[in-house]
Amino acid sequence: MNMEQWRTEGAFMIAGHRGYKAAYPENTLLAFKEAMDRGVDMIEFDLRLSKDGTVMVIHDATVDRTTDGTGPVAELTRDELKRLDAGGWMGPEFAGLRIPTLEELCDLLQAYPEMLLNVEIKPAPSAARTADLAIRLLDRYGYLERCVFTCFDAAVLTYIRDEYGFKTQGFPGELMSGFVPGEDGTYSKMWAVGLEMKLLTPERVREFQDRGILVWSYCPDDEQQVRYSLECGVTGMTCNEPLPALALRTNHGMPVNPVKG
Repeated sequence: MNMEQWRTEGAFMIAGHRGYKAAYPENTLLAFKEAMDRGVDMIEFDLRLSKDGTVMVIHDATVDRTTDGTGPVAELTRDELKRLDAGGWMGPEFAGLRIPTLEELCDLLQAYPEMLLNVEIKPAPSAARTADLAIRLLDRYGYLERCVFTCFDAAVLTYIRDEYGFKTQGFPGELMSGFVPGEDGTYSKMWAVGLEMKLLTPERVREFQDRGILVWSYCPDDEQQVRYSLECGVTGMTCNEPLPALALRTNHGMPVNPVKG
């Protein structure tokens, strides 16, 4: 699987948002495995640093919503974070799941050599360091060619693009912190942009495509939203529930981007 395929072949990419978020506790190894086993092309996941500098896979700045613990991720050590239950909040059948480290996720990914990775660095004072440590680890596993790096902080996105030259995914300027307008601004640093469904229109898609930026929708989770995304001209979808997109692609082949060219 080549990341550039989504620019050149007209096929649409399907990513699992935080794994298979709709049915399994987000950002857990189980959620990632279930998404990959169902046939997604990419998994999206979120990274933050623990108090002692371990790259952890978790979305929120605190552990309160997705674990049985409380407090900021940045104020808890790796061992303290690993002791938390990261599954029981979604149902007793998931009790005992843990917050993964990035290294644990990298180990799981060895069984999925074609899987693409959307690596989201969450905004934080330590975000640039998180990016450096994550890139170092992903490089050790040989995964960097399969990665696109995402951040809502324009400065961090620009850092990754300028320092390393990697593909990046950003968001519309009004949703990003520190967004820099203009020809050489933040949009010039983006390889792809994520548009949430309420912002998705054919006109907005063409606006970004005219800049040479791939457009992915967030999060089309039923058949109607998937079809609308394709009608708007997106070349990728990041889904909480990937099954409708996967079924549509299986039943109808790899549709050509309707507004491409």
